[in-house]
Amino acid sequence: MRVDELKRRMGDQIIVEYKSYLLRTEPKTQSLEKFVTYTNSWQRPAELEPKAMFTTPWRSGASPPTSSLPAQVAWKAAATFGPAAQDSFHHALLDSYFVQNRNISDFDELFAIAGECGLDPDRFKTVIDEQHVALAEIVWSEHNDAVTRGVTAVPTMVLGGSFGVPGAQDVDTYERLIARLVERRSHGTV
Repeated sequence: MRVDELKRRMGDQIIVEYKSYLLRTEPKTQSLEKFVTYTNSWQRPAELEPKAMFTTPWRSGASPPTSSLPAQVAWKAAATFGPAAQDSFHHALLDSYFVQNRNISDFDELFAIAGECGLDPDRFKTVIDEQHVALAEIVWSEHNDAVTRGVTAVPTMVLGGSFGVPGAQDVDTYERLIARLVERRSHGTV
C-alpha cells in the first residue's frame, strides 16, 4: 500500500524494484491453532496502515503456509507475463494471504490465484514446471544478497542500493529519506 502511494506521489522520480526475502527458509508445519494465534499479531500493522486489509485472526480454516519459497517462485513466474501481470499477482498474493487467509505455499492455490489475476493458469503452471529450479535459484540469490546486506525485517526498503530502512514507515518518511538521499548524491556526499 505505502509503496503504491509512494510511486503515485513520486512517479518516475523513483524506481521500485522488489526483491525476494524468505521469511520461512525451511518448510515448517505448525498446527492451525498455533498459526491462528500468531495471526493475531497482524492487528498492529492493520492499525498502522488503514489502506491495508487484514482478516485476523485467520478464519478460513485453510492450512497455514509451510514455506515462503512457493509464493516467491510463483511471483517470479508471474514476471514472465510482464510487469503489470507480476504487479497484479503481487497484490493478489497479499490479498489471498492476509485477507482471504489462503495457503499461499500450496501450488494449486497459487495456480488458482494466477487465474484470478487474468493469467493463463495452464501457461503459468507450465512456467512453474519448466523453470522452477531456475526461479528458486533467483529467489535464493536475492534472499542471500538481502541477508548479506543485513536485512532482517519485512518490509525493508533499500534506498539508492545501499541505505536500508527496516520496518514499515509512513509515506512522508520515505519521501523525506529519498529527498535527503537525492540531495546528498547531488552534493557528492553519498
